[in-house]
Amino acid sequence: MAGHSQFKNIMHRKGAQDAKRSKIFNKLAREITVAAKAGLPDPASNPRLRAAITAARQQNMPRDRIDRAIKSGTPGGDDANYEEVRYEGYGPGGVALIVEALTDNRNRTASEVRSAFSKHGGSLGETNSVSFMFNRVGAVYYPASAASADAMFEAALEAGADNVESDDNGHEVTTTVESFAVVRDALEEKFGAAESARLTWKPLNTVAPPEDAAASLIKLLDVLEDNDDVQTVEGNYDIPADLLEKLTA
Repeated sequence: MAGHSQFKNIMHRKGAQDAKRSKIFNKLAREITVAAKAGLPDPASNPRLRAAITAARQQNMPRDRIDRAIKSGTPGGDDANYEEVRYEGYGPGGVALIVEALTDNRNRTASEVRSAFSKHGGSLGETNSVSFMFNRVGAVYYPASAASADAMFEAALEAGADNVESDDNGHEVTTTVESFAVVRDALEEKFGAAESARLTWKPLNTVAPPEDAAASLIKLLDVLEDNDDVQTVEGNYDIPADLLEKLTA
């Protein structure tokens, strides 16, 4: 399980996530609301909102729930004022973690994130304490069925992407922050809606934690992602598939 791929990050917890669908919907709705509030409520002219709606549809979020979330972000809608906050620290085994959240109460969220780190063998650091170990990039994911590796590579590079990695699970296209929107739109025009498209943190190097640390790390990730305020968790860990299967059996 490579920590630099959010798509691969979540695969081992998919079953647990399916059992917590209401929590997933809450997170998706919050992102839609914030995206609508930050720009226009029309996804055609608001790339962040369009990406949020796409993510919601891929989780089979009901259309009326999506519409309510958009309405909450328009003038006269929800009065909740969500802030984007980032937490950085180290998990078990010296793994660097970046936690991004949307919260209406910074003190509550900071306390809960700090508690999660401390209870599961980690330590929360200051802002920028680990982000220097990562590059901020755009990441666009497509299933393997969307195109051949060659077709995806050619289209992505022509659109201005930096790199394409393809395997049996799918295609991961990475871009600079500046070219992300252009590349994403070009790929969606050619291959349809992406499975996921967002800005993310990609580590410069990865860490392979020992088995005991990996077990604690997985528990920490689950606790963090179970938090209503937490939107994404990125790390520089790389857990071998056989160990991952053993720990999550």
